[in-house]
Amino acid sequence: MQDNLNEPTFSISELAKEFDITTRSIRFYEDQGLISPERNGQTRIYSKRDKVRLKLILRGKRLGFTLAETGRLFELYDADKSSAKQLTTMLALIEEKKADLSQQMDDIKVVLMELVTAERRCHDTLKELEEHED
Repeated sequence: MQDNLNEPTFSISELAKEFDITTRSIRFYEDQGLISPERNGQTRIYSKRDKVRLKLILRGKRLGFTLAETGRLFELYDADKSSAKQLTTMLALIEEKKADLSQQMDDIKVVLMELVTAERRCHDTLKELEEHED
């Protein structure tokens, strides 16, 4: 799609196809106030800004950011184009995510050790049972 100002615009189906997500997901992000397409009747017209935001939303999701956290960063950016506050907030969120992931890794290691121990006990008990049958 193209508008009168020669700025690129996109349909919801174009963005859904490009980012390999559903149109329903895009409408959900719109309902959450993260993107705000123009309207031509019932047709949504997405700007380059909406496309960039959609890309950032999806990247944030992959990194473990909530939609609320992503929305907060968008608000900070919109309020302060110098983005110093946004970067400071982003660094704090990154540190928090790293700590969460590190804790999850520790928890996974503990569970794996417990599973290995349980597996070993099962093998030992099975071996004892087989020896008593003979």
